[in-house]
Amino acid sequence: MSSIEQKSANAIRFLSMDAVQKANSGHPGAPMGMAEMAYALWHNHLSHNPSNPNFFNRDRFILSNGHASMLLYSLLHLTGYDVSVDDLKNFRQLNSRTAGHPEHGYIPGIETTTGPLGQGITNAVGFALAEKMLAAEFNKDDFSIVDHYTYTFMGDGCMMEGISHEACALAGTLKLNKLIALYDDNAISIDGDVSGWFTDNTKQRFEAYQWNVIGPIDGHDIEAVSKAIAEAKTQSEKPTLIICKTKIGKGSVSKEGSEATHGAPLGDAEIAAIREKMGWTSPAFETPEDVATHWDAKAKGLAAEQNWAAAFAQYETKYPELAKEFLRRMNMALPENFNEIIANAMTEVNAKGESIATRVASKNALDALASHLPEIVGGSADLTPSNNTFFKASKNLDIATGEGNYVRYGVREFGMAAIMNGLALHGGFIPYGATFLVFSDYARNAIRMSALMEQKVIYVMTHDSIGLGEDGPTHQPVEHVESLRLIPNLNVWRPADTVETMAAWASGLTSDKNPTLLALSRQKLSFQPRTAEALANIAKGGYVLKENANAKATIIATGSEVELAMKAAEARDDIRVVSMPCVELFRANDATYKTSVLGNLPVLAVEAGTTRGWYEFADAVIGIDTFGASAPAEQLFEVFGFTVENIHQHIDQLIQK
Repeated sequence: MSSIEQKSANAIRFLSMDAVQKANSGHPGAPMGMAEMAYALWHNHLSHNPSNPNFFNRDRFILSNGHASMLLYSLLHLTGYDVSVDDLKNFRQLNSRTAGHPEHGYIPGIETTTGPLGQGITNAVGFALAEKMLAAEFNKDDFSIVDHYTYTFMGDGCMMEGISHEACALAGTLKLNKLIALYDDNAISIDGDVSGWFTDNTKQRFEAYQWNVIGPIDGHDIEAVSKAIAEAKTQSEKPTLIICKTKIGKGSVSKEGSEATHGAPLGDAEIAAIREKMGWTSPAFETPEDVATHWDAKAKGLAAEQNWAAAFAQYETKYPELAKEFLRRMNMALPENFNEIIANAMTEVNAKGESIATRVASKNALDALASHLPEIVGGSADLTPSNNTFFKASKNLDIATGEGNYVRYGVREFGMAAIMNGLALHGGFIPYGATFLVFSDYARNAIRMSALMEQKVIYVMTHDSIGLGEDGPTHQPVEHVESLRLIPNLNVWRPADTVETMAAWASGLTSDKNPTLLALSRQKLSFQPRTAEALANIAKGGYVLKENANAKATIIATGSEVELAMKAAEARDDIRVVSMPCVELFRANDATYKTSVLGNLPVLAVEAGTTRGWYEFADAVIGIDTFGASAPAEQLFEVFGFTVENIHQHIDQLIQK
């Protein structure tokens, strides 16, 4: 290892130590332990352009062990991204661009938000899958306009999280050969030496997943790491795991190899001792001029992008329609006529007036809308026939070629959700994936990350209530819809019929900064006739479905309970009905509209789920605050009080107050 290489790796160490110390908070040990790994990848292999972080054909880098955020911030600063010394000095502070864990959208060069361990490597699987599928669609024998790698660093915590098992097993099956993971095998977590709770044979585990495994190698040997990466890039069928043996806190005088460096500042005295030990004379946050010059990647990055741009210009001349479509897709723009397609689909489904399960209506919406969107990538966690997610233009992913638009995720709800985040973040795709609503619990943290990162990801969750019947309380979601509504920035739709289901899909496909979750019924639901005004107002999340000049009370309902509310209103002449398929969108309306919908009458909310959230809008609620039971659906609805008679009793009580 040359002197400038070691000094360049040490620059990461000292910037990380100094930032954590100034913040009096953070994780210095991992950046110190991975400094040589980072140099080997970022200086010798990573294709990127600091002057244009969104260069389409850049390699993607994901720091799965996101607590090592100062490693990434140091790399971005050193290689020439818009990350200043002041940003480093402001690490973990209020309104800082350098948050405690890397957050997508805060500063350029961060491909995904990481922190919840295991999700970064799973996002990386989504990135690599996106590259493979785009390459299959757009590359030609004479042009490879999509040709890049996805690299990820991961640690012991990522290895232990169950999601990494889900995602890495699938990555091997899908032969994602351009996925290269470097495992920081330092055998230390916050609790100390992991040998007491983590004794997996990682090499054999990944070999069983059909990965190419290199190592263990010395993770502090830049040449060895660089050689391993070069070897990994020759793989044509398998993703690669490079096992790098390291010491956490490498370079620390008294804490090297100890959990003491994991999640706490080293202290001024220890940092001074390390500076003396390594001969580092630069003050805090300063990088020697020769090291700064050596790290600067702007010229190299510009050349890489210019070479790609020149090739793309030739591609554009020879394949103009493909080039136009590629640019549209990568810029995440919908087809110009898509609003017209939505309007026509809404008119058609309204005219048909079908009474079908909303899970079936969802497939019909996909047939009508997704067939016009080649960027759609669907999938299901093993429940395709039940979720109705394989629409007429679906084509199973061909593992060998990467062609297709439908992924069989297997029983991997969490992995599916985080992979979809990677697909969306890569660009060029709108992913949707499905399971039963009750199993959203398995995927919840990745759904939350979709919302946090403002990604256009669509979750299709069927069997949305006790209406699924005989499968019983293990499969009957009662708290799930309301708990999902608690996630900020997630639009949760529970449509009442075919028309609202079409509106839900239209919303999901056109909402650029909100993931969408559809809670769909197993059982048939009656079509609800609407006025033109009501039809237009569905997109507002809540609207008046049945007005009544003589009304003395209002019923708010969602999903299957809208049909029940309409029956209750039709049986007497003093009730108006509001359908509220998406609480989040309704809440975002101005006060005038919300008042016009809710009115000034007593309000009864009716939903086959927990009652707690409805008191925001209602004076009383008919719902379920216990678990369900195993029985035919019609019996369960009666037992739990979802009857016209019970609604009338509640309405009478409200009127009499």
